[in-house]
Amino acid sequence: MLFDNCAQCQRCCNIDPGYPSLEVTLTAQERKVHGSICIETRCELLGDKGCTLGSKKPLSCEIYPLSYDPKTRTFLFDQDCPLMPEYQRQLDEPGSEALAHLSRITEAVHLHEKIDPKFLRSNFAIDNDYFDLQPLVTASVPKEGTR
Repeated sequence: MLFDNCAQCQRCCNIDPGYPSLEVTLTAQERKVHGSICIETRCELLGDKGCTLGSKKPLSCEIYPLSYDPKTRTFLFDQDCPLMPEYQRQLDEPGSEALAHLSRITEAVHLHEKIDPKFLRSNFAIDNDYFDLQPLVTASVPKEGTR
């Protein structure tokens, strides 16, 4: 499975020495639940098998290794994520895990464009500053209702 390696890698949940802490961008709803989540060196919500929040992890974490640019309405990816070559390859495979992830994230992005556009802008600003972003092969977000 594509994302099975994440529990072992955990690169996105750890901060390398010498880098500033990372404030995880939270949606308005997530801020009500979590207040804030800041990764100083290692995310405090990280367990041996990945995020202890499971399906309740923050949307910004769920989006990763992608990043969404709300101005251009395109997805980019973190070049440092070891999943990306396989993720991009799977985008050409109907029913793949990568396509399912992109579809789920696209739906969430469409929703947040309406209910919490500030989250999308803030998340992209942090991603753009923190990660080495490159264009995703399937870079355009499908328009609502066209899937």
